[in-house]
Amino acid sequence: MAKRLLAAFAFAFGIVASPAHPAHALVAQTPARIVSTLPSITETLFALGLGDRVVAVSQHCRYPPQVVALPKVGTFVKPDLERILTLKADLVVISDRAAGDFAARLGALQVPFVAVPSRTLSDVTLAIRQIGTAAGIESHAREVAETIERRLDDIRRLSVANPRPRVLLILGRNPQALTGMVAAGRDSYLNDLITIAGGLNVLDEPGVPPYPHISLENVLDLKPDVIVDVIDMTATRAVRARRAEASRELWRRFRTIPAVRNGRVHADAIDALVVPGPRVVDTAEWLAALIREPSRP
Repeated sequence: MAKRLLAAFAFAFGIVASPAHPAHALVAQTPARIVSTLPSITETLFALGLGDRVVAVSQHCRYPPQVVALPKVGTFVKPDLERILTLKADLVVISDRAAGDFAARLGALQVPFVAVPSRTLSDVTLAIRQIGTAAGIESHAREVAETIERRLDDIRRLSVANPRPRVLLILGRNPQALTGMVAAGRDSYLNDLITIAGGLNVLDEPGVPPYPHISLENVLDLKPDVIVDVIDMTATRAVRARRAEASRELWRRFRTIPAVRNGRVHADAIDALVVPGPRVVDTAEWLAALIREPSRP
Protein backbone atom coordinates (compact mmCIF):
# COMPACT_ATOMS: atom_id res chain seq x y z
CA MET A 1 0.00 0.00 0.00
CA ALA A 2 2.81 2.43 0.86
CA LYS A 3 4.32 2.11 -2.61
CA ARG A 4 0.95 2.60 -4.31
CA LEU A 5 0.17 5.64 -2.20
CA LEU A 6 3.57 7.22 -2.79
CA ALA A 7 3.24 6.60 -6.51
CA ALA A 8 -0.13 8.34 -6.40
CA PHE A 9 1.50 11.33 -4.72
CA ALA A 10 4.29 11.42 -7.28
CA PHE A 11 1.86 11.54 -10.16
CA ALA A 12 -0.70 13.81 -8.52
CA PHE A 13 1.90 16.35 -7.41
CA GLY A 14 4.26 16.01 -10.34
CA ILE A 15 7.19 15.22 -8.02
CA VAL A 16 9.70 14.63 -10.79
CA ALA A 17 12.73 16.75 -11.60
CA SER A 18 12.99 18.16 -15.11
CA PRO A 19 14.90 20.74 -17.11
CA ALA A 20 13.52 24.22 -17.63
CA HIS A 21 11.23 24.78 -20.58
CA PRO A 22 8.86 27.44 -21.91
CA ALA A 23 5.51 27.81 -20.13
CA HIS A 24 3.35 27.85 -23.24
CA ALA A 25 3.42 27.68 -27.00
CA LEU A 26 0.93 28.40 -29.77
CA VAL A 27 -2.17 28.30 -27.55
CA ALA A 28 -5.36 28.84 -29.55
CA GLN A 29 -7.91 31.47 -28.52
CA THR A 30 -10.71 28.99 -27.81
CA PRO A 31 -9.32 25.43 -27.74
CA ALA A 32 -11.99 22.78 -28.27
CA ARG A 33 -9.91 19.59 -27.80
CA ILE A 34 -7.94 19.60 -24.55
CA VAL A 35 -5.60 16.90 -23.20
CA SER A 36 -4.61 16.69 -19.52
CA THR A 37 -1.46 14.94 -18.29
CA LEU A 38 -1.95 15.15 -14.50
CA PRO A 39 -4.83 14.50 -12.05
CA SER A 40 -4.74 18.03 -10.62
CA ILE A 41 -4.95 19.46 -14.14
CA THR A 42 -7.90 17.22 -15.03
CA GLU A 43 -9.79 18.25 -11.90
CA THR A 44 -9.10 21.90 -12.66
CA LEU A 45 -10.40 21.60 -16.22
CA PHE A 46 -13.67 20.08 -15.00
CA ALA A 47 -14.02 22.59 -12.16
CA LEU A 48 -13.74 25.35 -14.75
CA GLY A 49 -16.57 23.85 -16.79
CA LEU A 50 -14.24 22.64 -19.53
CA GLY A 51 -15.04 18.94 -19.10
CA ASP A 52 -16.84 18.69 -22.42
CA ARG A 53 -13.65 19.82 -24.16
CA VAL A 54 -11.38 17.24 -22.49
CA VAL A 55 -10.62 14.48 -24.99
CA ALA A 56 -7.98 12.53 -23.02
CA VAL A 57 -6.34 12.34 -19.59
CA SER A 58 -3.44 10.60 -17.87
CA GLN A 59 -3.62 6.99 -16.69
CA HIS A 60 -3.75 8.25 -13.09
CA CYS A 61 -6.78 10.52 -13.46
CA ARG A 62 -9.78 9.23 -11.49
CA TYR A 63 -11.85 12.31 -10.67
CA PRO A 64 -14.46 13.29 -11.61
CA PRO A 65 -15.69 9.73 -12.31
CA GLN A 66 -16.45 10.33 -15.98
CA VAL A 67 -12.74 10.74 -16.79
CA VAL A 68 -12.19 7.02 -16.22
CA ALA A 69 -13.82 6.31 -19.59
CA LEU A 70 -11.75 8.89 -21.50
CA PRO A 71 -8.77 7.90 -23.68
CA LYS A 72 -5.46 7.77 -21.81
CA VAL A 73 -2.23 9.45 -22.86
CA GLY A 74 0.29 7.71 -20.63
CA THR A 75 1.61 8.97 -17.31
CA PHE A 76 3.14 12.17 -16.04
CA VAL A 77 6.56 10.54 -16.22
CA LYS A 78 5.99 9.08 -19.68
CA PRO A 79 3.28 10.89 -21.64
CA ASP A 80 2.30 9.31 -24.94
CA LEU A 81 3.08 11.99 -27.50
CA GLU A 82 2.03 9.82 -30.43
CA ARG A 83 -1.39 9.28 -28.88
CA ILE A 84 -1.73 13.01 -28.22
CA LEU A 85 -0.94 13.74 -31.87
CA THR A 86 -3.62 11.33 -33.09
CA LEU A 87 -6.20 13.09 -30.90
CA LYS A 88 -5.52 16.39 -32.71
CA ALA A 89 -5.50 18.33 -29.45
CA ASP A 90 -5.51 22.10 -29.74
CA LEU A 91 -4.37 22.47 -26.12
CA VAL A 92 -2.25 20.12 -24.01
CA VAL A 93 -1.99 21.06 -20.33
CA ILE A 94 1.13 19.81 -18.57
CA SER A 95 2.87 20.39 -15.26
CA ASP A 96 5.80 22.78 -15.25
CA ARG A 97 7.73 19.73 -14.12
CA ALA A 98 6.91 17.90 -17.32
CA ALA A 99 9.06 14.78 -17.64
CA GLY A 100 12.24 15.13 -19.68
CA ASP A 101 12.01 17.18 -22.86
CA PHE A 102 8.28 16.69 -23.38
CA ALA A 103 7.51 20.41 -23.50
CA ALA A 104 10.30 20.98 -26.00
CA ARG A 105 8.95 18.17 -28.19
CA LEU A 106 5.45 19.64 -28.09
CA GLY A 107 6.84 23.01 -29.07
CA ALA A 108 8.92 21.57 -31.89
CA LEU A 109 5.83 19.85 -33.31
CA GLN A 110 3.79 23.05 -32.91
CA VAL A 111 1.34 21.38 -30.53
CA PRO A 112 -0.29 24.11 -28.40
CA PHE A 113 0.39 23.63 -24.69
CA VAL A 114 0.49 25.41 -21.37
CA ALA A 115 2.67 24.33 -18.43
CA VAL A 116 1.21 25.01 -14.99
CA PRO A 117 2.74 24.74 -11.49
CA SER A 118 1.76 21.93 -9.11
CA ARG A 119 3.97 22.10 -6.02
CA THR A 120 2.60 24.52 -3.42
CA LEU A 121 -0.82 25.64 -2.24
CA SER A 122 -0.56 28.96 -4.07
CA ASP A 123 0.10 26.97 -7.26
CA VAL A 124 -3.46 25.62 -7.13
CA THR A 125 -5.12 28.94 -7.88
CA LEU A 126 -2.26 30.09 -10.10
CA ALA A 127 -2.80 27.00 -12.27
CA ILE A 128 -6.54 27.71 -12.39
CA ARG A 129 -5.86 31.22 -13.67
CA GLN A 130 -3.30 30.05 -16.23
CA ILE A 131 -5.56 27.31 -17.59
CA GLY A 132 -8.45 29.76 -17.77
CA THR A 133 -6.36 32.20 -19.78
CA ALA A 134 -5.19 29.46 -22.16
CA ALA A 135 -8.76 28.22 -22.64
CA GLY A 136 -10.25 31.64 -23.26
CA ILE A 137 -12.25 31.83 -20.01
CA GLU A 138 -9.96 34.11 -18.01
CA SER A 139 -12.73 35.94 -16.14
CA HIS A 140 -14.49 32.77 -15.02
CA ALA A 141 -11.20 31.18 -13.92
CA ARG A 142 -10.41 34.24 -11.85
CA GLU A 143 -13.77 33.92 -10.08
CA VAL A 144 -13.19 30.22 -9.35
CA ALA A 145 -9.70 30.93 -7.98
CA GLU A 146 -10.92 33.79 -5.81
CA THR A 147 -13.73 31.64 -4.37
CA ILE A 148 -11.21 28.96 -3.34
CA GLU A 149 -8.94 31.60 -1.80
CA ARG A 150 -11.85 33.11 0.20
CA ARG A 151 -12.93 29.70 1.50
CA LEU A 152 -9.39 28.89 2.58
CA ASP A 153 -9.20 32.26 4.33
CA ASP A 154 -12.42 31.39 6.18
CA ILE A 155 -10.89 28.12 7.44
CA ARG A 156 -7.73 29.98 8.44
CA ARG A 157 -9.71 32.55 10.44
CA LEU A 158 -11.66 29.85 12.27
CA SER A 159 -8.38 28.21 13.28
CA VAL A 160 -6.72 31.36 14.63
CA ALA A 161 -8.70 31.35 17.89
CA ASN A 162 -7.66 27.79 18.82
CA PRO A 163 -4.36 26.46 20.19
CA ARG A 164 -2.06 25.13 17.46
CA PRO A 165 -1.14 21.48 18.09
CA ARG A 166 2.01 19.98 16.58
CA VAL A 167 0.92 17.79 13.68
CA LEU A 168 2.61 14.89 11.91
CA LEU A 169 1.02 13.90 8.60
CA ILE A 170 2.21 10.45 7.44
CA LEU A 171 1.52 9.83 3.78
CA GLY A 172 2.71 6.25 3.51
CA ARG A 173 4.47 3.49 5.44
CA ASN A 174 4.85 -0.26 5.77
CA PRO A 175 1.26 -1.39 6.47
CA GLN A 176 2.44 -4.00 8.97
CA ALA A 177 4.83 -1.82 10.96
CA LEU A 178 5.80 1.76 11.80
CA THR A 179 8.64 1.71 9.29
CA GLY A 180 9.25 3.16 5.84
CA MET A 181 7.31 6.30 6.74
CA VAL A 182 7.04 9.25 4.36
CA ALA A 183 5.59 12.46 5.75
CA ALA A 184 4.62 15.98 4.75
CA GLY A 185 7.63 18.25 5.21
CA ARG A 186 8.60 21.82 4.58
CA ASP A 187 7.74 23.74 1.39
CA SER A 188 5.02 21.27 0.50
CA TYR A 189 1.40 21.75 -0.47
CA LEU A 190 0.33 19.79 2.61
CA ASN A 191 2.51 21.84 4.94
CA ASP A 192 0.55 24.91 3.86
CA LEU A 193 -2.75 23.10 4.45
CA ILE A 194 -1.73 22.00 7.96
CA THR A 195 -1.08 25.65 8.80
CA ILE A 196 -4.43 26.80 7.38
CA ALA A 197 -6.20 23.99 9.26
CA GLY A 198 -4.81 25.22 12.58
CA GLY A 199 -1.78 23.01 13.13
CA LEU A 200 1.99 23.35 13.28
CA ASN A 201 3.77 20.84 11.10
CA VAL A 202 6.46 19.16 13.23
CA LEU A 203 8.56 18.77 10.06
CA ASP A 204 8.39 22.43 9.02
CA GLU A 205 12.08 22.96 9.76
CA PRO A 206 15.01 24.31 7.71
CA GLY A 207 16.61 21.62 5.59
CA VAL A 208 13.63 19.23 5.73
CA PRO A 209 12.53 18.26 2.19
CA PRO A 210 8.87 18.47 1.13
CA TYR A 211 8.29 14.71 1.55
CA PRO A 212 10.97 13.26 3.88
CA HIS A 213 11.45 9.65 4.90
CA ILE A 214 11.28 9.37 8.68
CA SER A 215 11.76 6.65 11.29
CA LEU A 216 9.88 5.74 14.46
CA GLU A 217 12.81 7.22 16.38
CA ASN A 218 12.19 10.53 14.61
CA VAL A 219 8.53 10.44 15.64
CA LEU A 220 9.47 9.74 19.25
CA ASP A 221 11.81 12.73 19.20
CA LEU A 222 9.32 15.04 17.45
CA LYS A 223 6.56 14.37 20.02
CA PRO A 224 3.59 15.34 17.82
CA ASP A 225 0.30 16.26 19.48
CA VAL A 226 -1.68 14.96 16.49
CA ILE A 227 -0.78 12.16 14.08
CA VAL A 228 -2.67 11.73 10.81
CA ASP A 229 -1.74 8.29 9.49
CA VAL A 230 -3.11 8.20 5.95
CA ILE A 231 -4.50 4.82 4.94
CA ASP A 232 -5.18 3.40 1.49
CA MET A 233 -7.86 5.59 -0.08
CA THR A 234 -8.72 3.06 -2.79
CA ALA A 235 -9.84 0.30 -0.41
CA THR A 236 -13.47 -0.49 0.45
CA ARG A 237 -15.01 1.03 3.56
CA ALA A 238 -14.74 -2.27 5.48
CA VAL A 239 -11.09 -2.72 4.55
CA ARG A 240 -10.31 0.86 5.48
CA ALA A 241 -11.97 0.35 8.88
CA ARG A 242 -9.82 -2.72 9.55
CA ARG A 243 -6.68 -0.89 8.49
CA ALA A 244 -7.55 2.08 10.65
CA GLU A 245 -7.91 -0.14 13.71
CA ALA A 246 -4.64 -1.90 12.87
CA SER A 247 -2.94 1.49 12.66
CA ARG A 248 -4.26 2.58 16.04
CA GLU A 249 -3.14 -0.73 17.54
CA LEU A 250 0.41 -0.18 16.25
CA TRP A 251 0.59 3.31 17.69
CA ARG A 252 -0.86 2.32 21.10
CA ARG A 253 2.50 0.74 21.97
CA PHE A 254 4.17 4.16 22.11
CA ARG A 255 2.35 6.15 24.77
CA THR A 256 5.29 8.49 25.29
CA ILE A 257 4.11 10.21 22.11
CA PRO A 258 1.57 12.90 23.12
CA ALA A 259 -0.73 12.10 20.18
CA VAL A 260 -0.91 8.45 21.28
CA ARG A 261 -1.29 9.22 24.96
CA ASN A 262 -4.15 11.66 24.30
CA GLY A 263 -6.01 9.59 21.73
CA ARG A 264 -5.22 11.93 18.85
CA VAL A 265 -3.95 9.42 16.29
CA HIS A 266 -6.20 9.55 13.23
CA ALA A 267 -5.95 6.71 10.72
CA ASP A 268 -8.03 8.19 7.95
CA ALA A 269 -8.06 9.25 4.32
CA ILE A 270 -9.69 11.55 1.81
CA ASP A 271 -9.13 11.08 -1.90
CA ALA A 272 -8.69 14.81 -2.52
CA LEU A 273 -5.62 14.72 -0.26
CA VAL A 274 -3.22 13.63 -2.98
CA VAL A 275 -4.34 16.10 -5.63
CA PRO A 276 -3.39 19.78 -5.30
CA GLY A 277 -6.40 20.94 -7.28
CA PRO A 278 -9.78 22.65 -6.84
CA ARG A 279 -10.87 20.26 -4.05
CA VAL A 280 -8.16 21.75 -1.83
CA VAL A 281 -10.86 23.27 0.39
CA ASP A 282 -12.24 19.77 1.11
CA THR A 283 -8.79 18.67 2.25
CA ALA A 284 -8.32 21.75 4.42
CA GLU A 285 -11.71 21.22 6.10
CA TRP A 286 -10.91 17.53 6.66
CA LEU A 287 -7.57 18.34 8.28
CA ALA A 288 -9.10 21.11 10.39
CA ALA A 289 -11.74 18.71 11.76
CA LEU A 290 -9.04 16.18 12.76
CA ILE A 291 -6.83 18.85 14.32
CA ARG A 292 -9.73 20.33 16.33
CA GLU A 293 -10.95 16.96 17.60
CA PRO A 294 -10.48 16.90 21.40
CA SER A 295 -8.16 14.58 23.25
CA ARG A 296 -9.44 11.11 24.21
CA PRO A 297 -7.02 9.76 26.86
